[in-house]
Amino acid sequence: EPLHGASYAVPVTAAQMRATTRPAPRSFTSYATSPAVHTLTQHRLSDPQQQQQRPHATVAAASAAAQPAAAGATAATVPPLRRQLARLAGLRTPARTTPARGVVMGASPSGPAAGMPGAAMAPPPPPGQPLAQPVVPVQACVSRVALPSRAIDRLRGCLWGIYIGDSLSMPVHWYYDTARLHADFGDITDYQAPKARHPGSIMALSNTGGHGRGGQAGRIIGDVINHGKHEFWGKPAVHYHQGMLAGENTLNALCARVVTRDVAAHGGYDWRSFLSAYVTFMTTPGSHNDTYAESFHRDFFANWAKGVPPEQCSKGTEGHNTAQIGGFVMLPPVILSQCGRGVEAARDACIRHLSLTHESRKLASYANLYSDMLYRIVNDQADLRDTLRGVASGHLRLDLDQLAAAGYTDQRVVHSTFGSACYIDDSFPSMLYLAFKYADSFEKGVLANTNVGGENCHRGSALGALLGAAAGESGIPDRLKDGLHDSAGIRSEIDAYVTALFEVSDA
Repeated sequence: EPLHGASYAVPVTAAQMRATTRPAPRSFTSYATSPAVHTLTQHRLSDPQQQQQRPHATVAAASAAAQPAAAGATAATVPPLRRQLARLAGLRTPARTTPARGVVMGASPSGPAAGMPGAAMAPPPPPGQPLAQPVVPVQACVSRVALPSRAIDRLRGCLWGIYIGDSLSMPVHWYYDTARLHADFGDITDYQAPKARHPGSIMALSNTGGHGRGGQAGRIIGDVINHGKHEFWGKPAVHYHQGMLAGENTLNALCARVVTRDVAAHGGYDWRSFLSAYVTFMTTPGSHNDTYAESFHRDFFANWAKGVPPEQCSKGTEGHNTAQIGGFVMLPPVILSQCGRGVEAARDACIRHLSLTHESRKLASYANLYSDMLYRIVNDQADLRDTLRGVASGHLRLDLDQLAAAGYTDQRVVHSTFGSACYIDDSFPSMLYLAFKYADSFEKGVLANTNVGGENCHRGSALGALLGAAAGESGIPDRLKDGLHDSAGIRSEIDAYVTALFEVSDA
């Protein structure tokens, strides 16, 4: 998300890269008008009374950033947020009857299944309207789906890739100056801890009370989410992930774990269940060790703290930083939950989930492409390069074979031809290029992404999922899986996810 005004290498000229330079992307008309993308508006749930909001308040120190929803609310009618959370901690949204094993019919979860990491974290209903709306989920999982063992190996590799690609890049996240990256860390080949200071950090310019730029008067950061981290936001040159350990994951990847646990606990994906788990994870002190939270998190919880129902906390107005690759990080476990049910089911679930945090038609267009790629690589065991060629040539008018054969460095292609920032128009083709060039080596691909800098964490998760899906769990070096800080927890979550949803058809 942060863009640091870095000076890039000399741009590749049109004559050099005529067939491979990316023109303005197609309008994605076929995708933007598809039923899947229409779920962005069709699934913005509201009752006939438009779910009139009840008055709620933030922590007193956050009042400047999040005012009570109802005009004229008094201190007597608007309890502090911490008291709301304490009052609601023991409550649950009533679950509807499950007609068969694994069916999720709008239940609000009580947390991960017993024995799973985070099982003690019981989600309270959030402020605003309850989530138990009489709406059919995208997919009610009535039974486990039979998949070939190779497809399951690819599925597991895809999930591992999210966390490996993210964690390798964490210490050099948003290093746009690659010379400084290598001066500070050398050529990264393994997990490292971040330095306390970041030479290009602009976190001090970010709004702690909501999305985008702003001051540090708001207390969404510190009191509502990212507890205890507010003090680091106003200081110059503080690393976005200061204090984290080698092999730890950043916040978006941890939210992908929330999705994975929630799907496993309920035998299928349900957006209401996820929202409850997401709110609980984010508002529980000590649930993670990251300092930075992207704009979409801050915006969501600024709205939530005002009493906006969680399914409406993603704003309907698309900002300049809404369509970014950070929105892809949670998508793989949603997409993969639909394996065996068809590419359209995967696409619908993907777009439904995306709209909960990123209401962006542009981002949804790219997410459709990403969903199709992941689904076909895992479920249909499609070849990675063939899949990438189809997307690049058919939707971006990009010749990946010619680009890879041109002999340019990764830095030149990522920084100069496409762009190394978070914006999806730049990061998506950069991801395709790296996935294509390193399709035969998961390890080389994720390390190349790390060392090229820029928005490498979230691009790394999206790329890692693609490369991991192609390589399979069996094709990922053990050192990269075992080197993750919570490798055992991640493995158990992947095990539970696979066991809950699938069975091996060729056992």
